[in-house]
Parts: sequence; structure tokens; C-alpha cells
Amino acid sequence: MGRYVRSVALAAAVSALLAAGASPADAAWVAQGRGFGHGVGMSQYGAYGMAKNGRNYKQILRHYYTGVKIGQANVRAVRVLLTSGVSSMAFTGAKRACGKSLKPNKTYTFRVASSTKVSLHRPNGSRLAGCGREGVAAGSGKVRYVGVGVYRGKLIGRAVGGTLYAINKVGIEDYVKGVIPNEAPASWPAAALRAQAVAARSYALATRVNGNGYNLYDDTRSQVYGGKSSEQRSTNRAAKATARQVIKYDGKVATAYFFSTSGGQTENSEDVWTSKVPYLRSVKDPADKVSPYHRWRVTFTNAQMKAKLAPYFSGKLRRIKVIETGGSPRIVRARIVGSKSSSVVSGATLRSLFGLRSTWVRFKRK
Repeated sequence: MGRYVRSVALAAAVSALLAAGASPADAAWVAQGRGFGHGVGMSQYGAYGMAKNGRNYKQILRHYYTGVKIGQANVRAVRVLLTSGVSSMAFTGAKRACGKSLKPNKTYTFRVASSTKVSLHRPNGSRLAGCGREGVAAGSGKVRYVGVGVYRGKLIGRAVGGTLYAINKVGIEDYVKGVIPNEAPASWPAAALRAQAVAARSYALATRVNGNGYNLYDDTRSQVYGGKSSEQRSTNRAAKATARQVIKYDGKVATAYFFSTSGGQTENSEDVWTSKVPYLRSVKDPADKVSPYHRWRVTFTNAQMKAKLAPYFSGKLRRIKVIETGGSPRIVRARIVGSKSSSVVSGATLRSLFGLRSTWVRFKRK
């Protein structure tokens, strides 16, 4: 999912790609675009703009997710993958692990005992206990995974193929607290943060990863999750104010996709992926104009264009003709027109080739 804080990290990478564009003197082509991210669901900057304009979080959610209702979710724990492929995990703050009482101020370690077993070791390195397939460390509501962060709930070391998976088992409400500040700036208005809280909770409950002992990732494959270490007062208040609330469609928790910037209009789900989802419809998004990525522009030389598009045309590059758009002006398909041969590519392919912020883009000769 494209999201605000992902956008912060992604922006650096994208900016580096865009910076590789042509200098003004050499520029032969201009790519003019709008937005940042896939375009489906809630525009985070749009939510920020709506909040600044006095809209509450329920109004924001109903704007971006067509025909949904705000309902209650069943409270449950999730299991979030923190790291994988490690041989040991050091932790502090635990009172019990593997049936043994521990001293919270001491550092203990889970280690690989075999391809399917974990062992618990004392601060001096000696073996304290066998743990079976999983070692589970619990404290007074939180445990520090040394070198990674502090997490609410329990820290689990799971043996997988001779390595350890570090997993955080945590209640959904505490999970949401660790997501919001990593997906939206804590300084944003309360309504925007509350909308983010409901979207994050909904997305987590609607998307289950069938992992080896886990059902969510802590990164962009699910949502960016930093645990207790990343929590902020304003975002915790947003989680508390919306406790257990999710968006529902036809009685089921909706997959609340969200992303950074719409450029003025969101996109239909089927125009980005394959399936048509009734609540993920293209909507106008004028409040999104507050985003620094609402409009953007990057230039390329003829040589750069030819290098990136070489597999798709022959002869001289004539133009890039948009032949299909989605519910918004984002490109679904475009034709790369050469003087000798041409090819049709997807908007996603163009975005990837040129390192663009979105598929809402038009290419023109200068």
C-alpha cells in the first residue's frame, strides 16, 4: 500500500530517480503529472485537507470509501513479523519466557536449537530452557527487542528452517497505536489522524497474510508498524477515540487502501489492480491540493527516453499516446510510438521505467 510515511521514505528514492532527469538545457521531453501512490482509497493529504476544512473523520472516510458504514470490529490479537532469518534474538523487560521467571532488567536471548526448536539463554549465554517451536517472552505489557524497538504485547522467537522469525503478538488496538505515527504525521489535525486510525484498523483486519506463524508484516507489504517505540500522544488519542471502529461494506470489514496524494481524483480499484471493489470507486478530491505532490514535473533528454523505452519501439521516438485511462486521468494503457514500430504498455510500466510518483502523467516534447 502507498502511504504517507512510506511516501516520506519513498520520496527520497523517487526524488533521486527524478533528479536523474535532464538538465534544463538538455531537456527534450517533459513528464507532467499529479499525485503520489496507487490512487485507490483514501488520499492521506486529501484527508488532511478535509480535516483542515472542518470535516470530521467519519465524513472523511465516507468520502473516500463509497457506501461504507462505520461499525465495530471484534477485538483480537495480530501477529506481526518484525525480522526473519536471524540466529538469535536478545530482549529485555520480560518477566517470563518458556516457563521460566526472568528478571526484567536483564538481557536474555532466544537462539536456534534446531530447525524446529528454540532455546532460551541467560545473560551469561548459558542455556536456561528449551522452548519448543516458539519462545514467548512476556513482561508488564511490553518487551524490548534489543536493537529493534519496544513492543506492546509479547515477543516471540519462532524456529523456521534453522533460523528465527521475530514476531510481535499484540492486540489490534495496540497494533494500531504503532501504525498511525508511521503512516501519518502526528502533527496533523485530529480528524485526519482518526480517519487514519480507522483505515489502519480496517486494513489490518481485512488483510491476513498466511505467513509462517504471522499474519501481518511490519513494513509496506502490510502497513508500517513501529511498535511502542514509535507511538505519539496525538496518534494514541486518535486510536483511543476510534477504538474498535472499522469501515464495513455489506456487513464485512472493508479493505481500506490508502496512499499519499491523489492529484485531485482517486482511482477505481479495477483500473489499478484486477478486481472491481464496490467501495473503492474514483471520487473527486479537491482537498488534496494541499499536498506538495499534487502536481509535479520532470524532464528527460532524448537519450534518456530512448534508453528507457528501447524495448518498446524502433526508429525514432515520436510520442507516448494515452489510449486508456481509468476513472481518473491515470494511464491504464499507452502506446509507445516509434517511426518504425510501436508497442502498448501499462501505466504501471511507465511509472516504473521512469521512477514517477504516479500513473497520472502525460509526456510531451519540449
